[in-house]
Amino acid sequence: MTAKIIVLATALSGMLGIACSKPERSSQQAVGGAHKDATTLTEDEARQLGIEAVVYGYPAVLVDVTRRVQTNVAAPEHDGRAPINQFSNFLRYPTAAYRDVVRINVDTLYSFAWLDLSKEPMVLSVPNTHGRYYLMPILDGWTNVFSSPGKRTTGTEAGSFAIVGPNWTGTLPADLKQLRSPTNLAMIAGRTQADGPADYAVVNAIQKQYRLTPLSAFGKPYAPPTGVVDPQIDMTTAPVDQVNRMTADTFFSRLADLMASSSPPAAADAPMLAKLAKIGITPGRFDRSALDPAVMKGLDGCVQAAVEGMGAAAKELGSSANGWRLPVMKIADFGTDYDLRAQVALVGLGANLAKDAVYPTAFVDGDGEPLTGANRYVLHFDKAGLPPVNAFWSLTMYDAQNFLAANPINRYNIAGWMPLTYNADGSLDVLIQHASPGKHRESNWLPAPDGSFNVTLRMYWPKDAVLDGSWTPPAIRKADNVKENTFN
Repeated sequence: MTAKIIVLATALSGMLGIACSKPERSSQQAVGGAHKDATTLTEDEARQLGIEAVVYGYPAVLVDVTRRVQTNVAAPEHDGRAPINQFSNFLRYPTAAYRDVVRINVDTLYSFAWLDLSKEPMVLSVPNTHGRYYLMPILDGWTNVFSSPGKRTTGTEAGSFAIVGPNWTGTLPADLKQLRSPTNLAMIAGRTQADGPADYAVVNAIQKQYRLTPLSAFGKPYAPPTGVVDPQIDMTTAPVDQVNRMTADTFFSRLADLMASSSPPAAADAPMLAKLAKIGITPGRFDRSALDPAVMKGLDGCVQAAVEGMGAAAKELGSSANGWRLPVMKIADFGTDYDLRAQVALVGLGANLAKDAVYPTAFVDGDGEPLTGANRYVLHFDKAGLPPVNAFWSLTMYDAQNFLAANPINRYNIAGWMPLTYNADGSLDVLIQHASPGKHRESNWLPAPDGSFNVTLRMYWPKDAVLDGSWTPPAIRKADNVKENTFN
């Protein structure tokens, strides 16, 4: 990382205080005086404002690009892609070839859906899962989870929920619970517990009963329409890469359009809107042509500079314990914490509320050294120190780009439901390394790539000990520094 980028990353870490500061004028006044303010900005000031604007708008733009890719099909597919207002059900776990969403899990079978609430509400219907854990977190256009039906919140009986847009008014049938979205664009990132391939058939039967129906058609025969395919949409480049490569013109134009249409800013964003206006960004328009040449020069490359800083800061998200980054418990309910919101979107679009799942991530071992396939590691849980959850837990391997890491046995995680080999004292060792530890130890082997990697510990429906911080994951240790156990 160059010295210049290091400075930018350092600036990003303190950006929240800037983003939430009291504006010099109202957003309406700032919009009206955008060009006057812009002429007084230096190139460096414009660049800093541009970076702040990218951080603020990154989740909305990434959501929009991901939505375009995943809905650009004629009929539902089984890879997360389906026409708008229709479910795409993963019928099996994704593999390392899947590149649409970073840090995807292999604990549940996903049921993804993108919703357009601009015309009318959409009704989500779920079947009786007979006690099986599932959750249907619904995210707005800025990646906040505004509702999360599922076993933790609504139980596992059958039910229906009306998801309504921010401006909808009307009367719902008595048996429908209203869930109001702050934006007309919303995403359901449904997850249903699946304990390995042997469990697929049961879960697939449940997934087929997840339904989305326009309110006007609820309770009537309904056949979803065929999707419209736009050949101009890039369907091969990962959405996160598409956004990260955008020019400032493209990014800010897209952001301005979104703010005026599917993803209006929250009222609390008024101070940030005033800042955006200083560099020509207003809801519905990015007017770069009227900006001073120094301002335009300052905006060039600000997308990539912001992404570099976000990526560096993401590795320091939350607090640190035993080499793990422990997430901030307000994830998916971000408020005006634009730094956190952008960093989470960059490394894991579609994050859950902490009460639904907590995901500590390790980029370094217990000695603070970067995790690499050149070493062998052990993650040791004492018998009484296994992850405290109401549902289940897993440890998932990711490569340096935050995608599942390819390996010869196609194993991407170690989970509590697996037939793991426990030590004589009831403790558990997870073996993290590139090469096989030997056939007799492969039950506990989490294969690592030969280069840099990171791991995420997922705890679904965590107990209070996780939420209040009284339980933290043990350190990942180099195998050479771990005393041999009875499991060897």
